[in-house]
Amino acid sequence: MGLSTHVLDTMHGTPAAGMAVALWATDGTTPRLIKELTLNADGRNPDGLLLDASSLQRGTYRLVFDVAGYFKALGVALPEPNFLGLVSLDFGVADPAAHYHVPLLVSPWSYSTYRGS
Repeated sequence: MGLSTHVLDTMHGTPAAGMAVALWATDGTTPRLIKELTLNADGRNPDGLLLDASSLQRGTYRLVFDVAGYFKALGVALPEPNFLGLVSLDFGVADPAAHYHVPLLVSPWSYSTYRGS
């Protein structure tokens, strides 16, 4: 099925359009960058899945969301240093045949995530 993400800006009640995201593989001793992207108007990867079914492997991954950069670009006054800068979510894929959806709900001061469907 593959890997996907979706980010919602809970401060403004909108998708986090324009947020920068990086996907890393974290198996082994050195993380390996898989891709970098900017979320579309719906807060999703403009190319669809982050990894399709043939590319998703059993193992560990990290999604890194540029939360501070996103809110600064919107003109939100943030303290220095920011409370949240980069939000990193580490997760494991046990069944690469399944769909792994990793949503993020975020404001400048909080975030939550879960395994979505």
